Amino acid sequence: MVRVRMAPSPTGNPHIGWARTALFNWLFARHVGGVFVLRIEDTDQKRRFEGAVQAFDDAFNWLGFMYDEGPTSGGPYGPYVVSERRDRHDAALARLKEEGAVYPCFCSPAELDERRKALRGAGMAPRYDGRCRTIPTEEAARRIAAGERPAYRLKAPGEGSLVVQDLVRGDVTFDLATVDDFIVAKSDGTPTYNFQVVVDDVDMAISHVIRAEEHLSNTPKQILIYEALGATPPLFAHVPMVLAPDRAKLSKRHGATSLGEFREAGFLAEALANYLCLLGWHPGGDREFFTLEEAAELFTLDDVQKSAAIYDVKKLTWMNGQYLRMLDVDDLVERSRPFLERQGLIGRDLDDAAAAYLKQVVTAVRERVSTLVEVADAATYFYREVTDYDGKGRAKYFDVPGARTRLRRLADALTGATFTIGELEELYTRIAEEEGIPRGELIHPTRLAVTGRTMGPGLFEILEILGKERVVARLRRAADAASA
Repeated sequence: MVRVRMAPSPTGNPHIGWARTALFNWLFARHVGGVFVLRIEDTDQKRRFEGAVQAFDDAFNWLGFMYDEGPTSGGPYGPYVVSERRDRHDAALARLKEEGAVYPCFCSPAELDERRKALRGAGMAPRYDGRCRTIPTEEAARRIAAGERPAYRLKAPGEGSLVVQDLVRGDVTFDLATVDDFIVAKSDGTPTYNFQVVVDDVDMAISHVIRAEEHLSNTPKQILIYEALGATPPLFAHVPMVLAPDRAKLSKRHGATSLGEFREAGFLAEALANYLCLLGWHPGGDREFFTLEEAAELFTLDDVQKSAAIYDVKKLTWMNGQYLRMLDVDDLVERSRPFLERQGLIGRDLDDAAAAYLKQVVTAVRERVSTLVEVADAATYFYREVTDYDGKGRAKYFDVPGARTRLRRLADALTGATFTIGELEELYTRIAEEEGIPRGELIHPTRLAVTGRTMGPGLFEILEILGKERVVARLRRAADAASA
């Protein structure tokens, strides 16, 4: 049985890099009929934030895929929170002590730091010199009985090489001469990350570890722990990191990074999930749009690239816009409502007329927006009076000779019009012919007058939705604001 796991630390909100790796695990599990496990690595209790498990559950639910076993759903290999598995870590450490695979280290942090500085000063790589490895068992026992609290180190080979058959990167060779006797349990008895993660992966029968390549350096130590425990290591697949366009590690300066920020910015979950699929994986061809189920059918680790995946917010935003236009309009209206409510454009409860009007507005603006935030922004002038005009547009359409007269003529002409798109188009065509000007010279100032903007949906659709009274009033107000 293929069993994969995602083991995040609950020290911050789920971010885009975490979500991409979690998705790759889920896609792989679904493709082969395996099991996807969530395990919370809460070893850093000081930085754990309240509600962390719920935050991960919310992220999975929003993105549209969920783990099969984990803290909320449970499963046969629980508990799925690392701090609740301490007895298993202690039992594994006790076994290694008994077998002589680990030894107590009485060196203080200050002593170790001094030695590291000395090695660096000599131009050598800092590493533990193994001096406690030769302390006789009786002496170690006496010192422990006297109250000393040693850390425990694994006896590393100190020579030879280790070849990791990585399912993405191919064979990766590590020189074991660079791997010193590393700590597996601190002096207070707390297991280190590398030790507890191996114990938990063994206990949970994890068959494949799919994780970001930044964890590749942990692999030789972890394999040595597997061997010390007499366990078969899982297969490893280190997927490329997600980097910013400048090839730096993603950070706040590159914009949104947490899933909550993307959600608040009005990105659709299915668009973000689709984009995440393509951050380091592609099955070939020109196809870019996938449902998660379609991606799972195609996903293989063979198609995961080795080089870093570059996060491109412009591509994500474009893709999100495509998804907005593919949504059923009623679905889009429901997803847009919280964003219009947040701007105070609509209330929580709408009567039938207000709901119908909202649907007209969303239908009109959807072709030119890329996020739900932009839907709300584009809807503003349908709900609020225009009190300001685009600066460049004002200079081009209001501050020119004859602008005031033309706006007033349009207001007068529209007073007697039937506000349907067809009649409005005919009216503007007729006035343009009478004045001997292109129709655009009427359309552009009208758009600026009724929306305050120079871009947006088709003008006649806007006029029909706004209705005669508001359109005429806005034209007259704009005429008064025109300089000539």
